[in-house]
Amino acid sequence: MATLPVFRWRLAPDDYATRRQLRARGLRPGGQQVAAQLERPRRRRGPLVAYLYRIDLAKPVRPMTAAKWAALAKANTARRTCPRCLTDAGYVIPPSLGTCVTCAYPEEPPQ
Repeated sequence: MATLPVFRWRLAPDDYATRRQLRARGLRPGGQQVAAQLERPRRRRGPLVAYLYRIDLAKPVRPMTAAKWAALAKANTARRTCPRCLTDAGYVIPPSLGTCVTCAYPEEPPQ
């Protein structure tokens, strides 16, 4: 098994990119293996590691189809719908509450 080339922070060649850098260019790794590794040293812990991919082997990002847009809209609607009162909260319901704020903290009548 061959070892990956390791570059120090900000010293990687221009023909390598991280996933985020590829995405900013409208590309994706496209099934290729990690080509190199980038390490940023830290004082008291192990180095931060980023994996690099070759830009020349990257493929264009697949376009969103109508079915994908519909599935995304359905998933976002489900994240906004309160399971208790079944209304659209207008915001993404926090997983820590599990319900909308109105259901999680009902108003108590004054005494």
